[in-house]
Amino acid sequence: MISYVLKRSIVLLCMLASSAWAEVRILTCEPEWRSLAEALGGEQVRAESATTAWQDPHHIEARPSLIAKARRADMVFCTGAELEIGWLPLLLRQSGNRRIQAGQPGYFMAAEQVERIEVPTQLDRSHGDVHASGNPHVHLDPHRLLQIAQAFSARLMQIDPTQAAYYQRLLATFSQRWQAATQVWEQQAAALQHKRAIVHHKNWSYLLDWLGIQVVGDLEPKPGIPPTSAHLARLLRIGRREKPDFILVAAYQDDKGARWLAQKSGVPVLVLPFTVGGSEQASDLFALYAETIELLQQAH
Repeated sequence: MISYVLKRSIVLLCMLASSAWAEVRILTCEPEWRSLAEALGGEQVRAESATTAWQDPHHIEARPSLIAKARRADMVFCTGAELEIGWLPLLLRQSGNRRIQAGQPGYFMAAEQVERIEVPTQLDRSHGDVHASGNPHVHLDPHRLLQIAQAFSARLMQIDPTQAAYYQRLLATFSQRWQAATQVWEQQAAALQHKRAIVHHKNWSYLLDWLGIQVVGDLEPKPGIPPTSAHLARLLRIGRREKPDFILVAAYQDDKGARWLAQKSGVPVLVLPFTVGGSEQASDLFALYAETIELLQQAH
């Protein structure tokens, strides 16, 4: 006859197993979406990112270990708009996981939830790595990010309806905190309006559009093409004429060209984290934004 203690132990083990099984497993393509998934899913999700803040999300290899993670996932949460075009389709195909294929509830693309900027009027590959669906780097506009959060939470409730009330509470808490933080950031960054920047790639477009900072040059002669000596010389002439306030580089990008231009022009280089984990301080989305604003202010 099974003792009372043993019975209690079996029940507890079953409850723990059931709880672990009930977790929604989310594979995100970039660290910002892992941070958002954890904020909106809480204890009911287990999220991991396919990339780190020190990798260019355009150029990732669909490794066997990554395919294995995709095979186990209940959701894939990526940027979309062709940012991961070089590796995500292969990852999904090789995973054999029906739950995360395009058109399924477990397939969630952040950029598809918001209006995008810089949508090309015509496609010409001679213009470089141009995204047909517009600029995909939507996570650095807090207003768009809140829209994405609302859409993701709704999808999470669709996938895991038994925890809908829990997800609704987390979304309400996140939304309230995010809107309050956005007001603070906008007040802090008010003096940055009409400043001028040279950028490395168009991954800053949403951030600068939000803050009212003008782009006067790009270190890439064409999207995805590293800066050449001739192009840097042209930027130096532009810099003398336009007088930019800073040169923006992401933590994962090669800053050699930016440093050369800074040395010749006297314009400071700002290395911004770009995503969660891009610096020691940028531990989540709130900290990412706070540090980005602080670094821009210090340069100002």
